[in-house]
Amino acid sequence: MRKWLGTLSLLVLFTLLQPAAVAADEFAHLREILRELDVLTTFDGVDFSAVMTMITEDPENGLEKTVVRQFRRDREEQYAMVIQEPRTRRGQGYLMDGDNLWFYDPSSRKFAHTSLKEAFQDSDARNSDFAAWTYADDYDITEYSEGQLGANQVYVISLEALHDGVTYPYVKIWVTKDTSLLLKSEEYSLNQRLMRTSLFPSYARVGENIIPRQMIFVDELVEGKRTQITMEEMSVNPIPDYVFTRAYLEQVNR
Repeated sequence: MRKWLGTLSLLVLFTLLQPAAVAADEFAHLREILRELDVLTTFDGVDFSAVMTMITEDPENGLEKTVVRQFRRDREEQYAMVIQEPRTRRGQGYLMDGDNLWFYDPSSRKFAHTSLKEAFQDSDARNSDFAAWTYADDYDITEYSEGQLGANQVYVISLEALHDGVTYPYVKIWVTKDTSLLLKSEEYSLNQRLMRTSLFPSYARVGENIIPRQMIFVDELVEGKRTQITMEEMSVNPIPDYVFTRAYLEQVNR
């Protein structure tokens, strides 16, 4: 009898522990997916450059087109951005080096320190959108489910920031099961108010990486306001070191 009761106790314990073990395994699998997503979109061993065309729709200000030349060196946590259009903003630029980001205005010939969390040129994009994504290092998984987005089977993963250096403390993402690509994200404030919805409808392979070719950022606080970004002339050719300097921004459009 005692032996039978002991066997029964072990069976009950195993039954109770099994769901927790399965959940732990699934969370570990999802963390690997986040890391795969980061690897696909991060240019660790090469430089990256592109031309971005941004169309911002604003119910008050109408349509505005901005063309930006982008340079990234993710291994050094650097990027440089030079505005080519509209003519009134031509020559304005951004220079990121680690946690520091400066905005350059050629009319005053001065640099001003700004933040990765700030809006880029009054659009719905943030300065941080143009740096490397690090979901696996910056966020913890709080819950998940499985679903479908369009024709894609996806994981829907809720994330909570591990530190205050990120732009949004809470994020929910839709990631394809088969290719680990980000299709959609919802970004929330500290009080978990939905601030922005981001869509990534198309991707392009650039070297060994796969990055969004098109991005749509929808402002959830201002009805009808959104920004669409299209990437062109994408390259992983080496970029001269001087591009990631203040001197370059001062001279590039003289």
